[in-house]
Amino acid sequence: MHKSWRIKYHLYRLFWVGVDFLFPPICGGCAKKGVRWCEDCQKSIVLIPEPKCDICGLPQLKNEICSSCQKTPPSYKALRSWVVFEGPIRNALHQMKYRQDLGLGDSLAAEMLAYTKQLNWHIDMVVPVPLGKKRLQERGYNQVGLFARPLALAKEWKYVPRALKRVRETISQVGLLADERKNNVRSAFVANHKKVAGKTVLVIDDVSTTGATLNSCAKALGNGGAHEVYALSLARALPHHGLKTV
Repeated sequence: MHKSWRIKYHLYRLFWVGVDFLFPPICGGCAKKGVRWCEDCQKSIVLIPEPKCDICGLPQLKNEICSSCQKTPPSYKALRSWVVFEGPIRNALHQMKYRQDLGLGDSLAAEMLAYTKQLNWHIDMVVPVPLGKKRLQERGYNQVGLFARPLALAKEWKYVPRALKRVRETISQVGLLADERKNNVRSAFVANHKKVAGKTVLVIDDVSTTGATLNSCAKALGNGGAHEVYALSLARALPHHGLKTV
């Protein structure tokens, strides 16, 4: 890591250390006092099983392109997810999203860092999946940015949240079937051509289920002139979880 990036990253982390000193946190996964993300919760996470599809990243019998991606290739070059969306990680993401646990994102990004290094992707810029104006006003922040920003800083990737805009309000994807999810986010995003043209872009979300949202974002980035688009989510809801609650 270049010195300037290293200093910025350590200052960012020190800021949250100071916040935790003044306002002792609780674990986002289990509510244990005094820590944002405890060792027990760290040990309990489940990585996405191997082998997986080379493109969409879903587990299957071989490391090859699955039949779904062969039939309808996604707009992203590859989608990967750090862990399975269950247990403490599910609790932690709900804490970030609905209970304003802003510092938890830094802890999760630090845990996720080793995984992103294994991907060996050469990224020019990071873009979080944007919220619509209404939801952003209600929540006051984009929960994806809470871990995407420190992750980008640690990886020396440029973080450009305004490179992608949600131009149409959508309903929550929770409970929608696969085709309904695709229709819900179709043409919901537009990329800033001046920012993404010729760039290799990584678009990040907190949870991916069918990949519809990330695919819609990737398509918008491609239409905006991006050279290549990769997709990453902190967690992945696998097929056995069903679609009613994720």
